[in-house]
Amino acid sequence: MWRSLMRNLDLECADLGRSLAAIADENHKVKPKELEKLLTDALSVLEEQGLYAFFLFLKVREKDDGTISEKCAAFLRKQVLLGEGKLFPALSKLADNLDNLLFARELLRQVLVYARYHVKARRGETA
Repeated sequence: MWRSLMRNLDLECADLGRSLAAIADENHKVKPKELEKLLTDALSVLEEQGLYAFFLFLKVREKDDGTISEKCAAFLRKQVLLGEGKLFPALSKLADNLDNLLFARELLRQVLVYARYHVKARRGETA
């Protein structure tokens, strides 16, 4: 019974990272090198400034697209860390529980690391 409830979150982070790396293939407006820079910058903001700043940074940088932030928010909702409704009020509510906030930040950090590696792999570079 417990085995059916357990999930491999690292594998889910890797899957989302692969999905984010595919944005350059799906959206020809975004070049792989630009996507890698955006992911690197987003990772820096996440690590230095936190979850709220991460989503705010993506909102500004992605303009109308919002693909990365939407996929990341959906991922956190799937993990039952982020509530439904508008993103920024949900992030404020998430901040009420420090353990969940730090766990969400760690999951997204792992997602972005995997995404960067996937972009590099698609370009045929070494990490």
